[in-house]
Amino acid sequence: MLKKLNIQNYALFDSVEVDFPANLSIITGETGAGKSILLGALSLLLGQRAEGDLVNDKSKKCIVEGLFSSDTSEIKDFFAQNDLDYDSEITIRREVSPEGKSRAFINDTPVTITQLKAATARLIDIHSQHENLLLNESEFQLSVLDAYAAHKTTLTDYKKKYVRYKVVVKELDELIAKENEAVKEKDYLEFQLKEMLEANLVDGEEKKIEEELESLTHSEQIKENLVASASIIKSGDGNVLVLLTDVRNKLNAIAAYNPKVVELLERINASLIELKDIGTEIEFLEEKIHYDPAKVAILTEHLENIYRLSQKHRVQTVGELIKIQNDISNRLNGLSSLETSIEKLNSEKENLNKQLRELSGKISAGRDKVIPGLQKEIQKNLVLLGMPDAQFKIERIPIENFASNGMDDVNFLFSANKGKDLREVEKVASGGELSRVMLVIKSLIAKYTELPAIIFDEIDSGVSGKVAGQVAELVLKISKSMQVIMITHLPQIASRGNAHFLVYKENVKNKTVTRIKQLSPDERVEEIARMISSGKPGSSALKTASELLEGK
Repeated sequence: MLKKLNIQNYALFDSVEVDFPANLSIITGETGAGKSILLGALSLLLGQRAEGDLVNDKSKKCIVEGLFSSDTSEIKDFFAQNDLDYDSEITIRREVSPEGKSRAFINDTPVTITQLKAATARLIDIHSQHENLLLNESEFQLSVLDAYAAHKTTLTDYKKKYVRYKVVVKELDELIAKENEAVKEKDYLEFQLKEMLEANLVDGEEKKIEEELESLTHSEQIKENLVASASIIKSGDGNVLVLLTDVRNKLNAIAAYNPKVVELLERINASLIELKDIGTEIEFLEEKIHYDPAKVAILTEHLENIYRLSQKHRVQTVGELIKIQNDISNRLNGLSSLETSIEKLNSEKENLNKQLRELSGKISAGRDKVIPGLQKEIQKNLVLLGMPDAQFKIERIPIENFASNGMDDVNFLFSANKGKDLREVEKVASGGELSRVMLVIKSLIAKYTELPAIIFDEIDSGVSGKVAGQVAELVLKISKSMQVIMITHLPQIASRGNAHFLVYKENVKNKTVTRIKQLSPDERVEEIARMISSGKPGSSALKTASELLEGK
């Protein structure tokens, strides 16, 4: 319920605070007093668009704050889903700057307008005359049936599975589209992968192959020069070792006469050892070199294959080719996993399809079960509201595909006059008739909903006399299931409230402001008398007002 409403600097309201009781609160006031402004402030709290021109004093911001009390499962679910700390006392605040920028808060935590709307939709409903157009909407008509059928658990289960079903269908369509595209290139990818696998690519091998080919191609020249080099060092006439040994012998003969010659001898001995080792290495290397035309052909073909693949894929190295090979392999593996994913989603889709059909069948059966009783109750209450010849019928129309609320469409059919065919309610009902139909429906489903509060804005328009009393009884009935705040122009209804508030204007410092106050018992008699007499009340109007209040 709405326990407290605080309005600061909004339109003609400078500062207003109202405490609302449970059950039925009545709001009255002369035309133009500011009742619509009060509703505007409440609508702002419920997430309606904020505009800077509604800020009265441009030197400060506008604030509308409501204190609500609710412990319904729906509001608890909202707090859990939005990661907010739940408390049964819920403060909703909207702030608007003179420039029209607004901020919203739930229990002092900043929230988006979307979150604000979602929260307040679970706390209060503002029903004005234009809201009667909801009667034309299939979704609202279904919600009426579902509230009366009291199968919320089944419907909630269906909606959860329906949301998942829509996701699965979308993902499945996307994967199938990807698969269709992938199939077109699968053969080409497999050809490319086979070509690369047959090349037996090894990272960095091109340089080694080039070096080996260079060696094999010039093997005869290399071998010839190595043999000649070994001969110069170790064999043949006048080889380096023989000559260097001769030098060593000559120096050895004079080493005793000169210390520096000894040093030279040591160096020559070291050189002899090194040269012998070099000669041996040359001979060993020469023995290993053989010209192999077959190997040259194999290496040449492999290297040319590397060059061809590099050119084809526009890369420079074998390492880059191997990366492309791995990418192609991964893409082909992805095609396999795509098939697995499609199979898995298809299986889930079939399972959800089966569950949704079972649940929608239960929902349709529940609707069918309550339609006769609901029709009868609506028609009976319409008679009480001054439509003795009214007929009301509900048609459930099965549909082929899943929808968000099951597999049904619905039509509310209505006729206000005897002998007239039943037709869709929006095509035949006048504004006043729509108001009464909607009031009847809301009175019947009030006890089945978790909504804590509702505000009726002059939905009693066009009603008077005995019917006004019946409207009052219906409103009173609704107020036993939820908090009702009703803006009315009918004294019969105003007299039934648990509390009565008056909206009025007054001039303060050459400025017109709108005020709202709770009326005392005496003030209430005077206000209802004013409503009866449409002006300054006389003794007769005052007496009637007292009688109305005493008879509530």
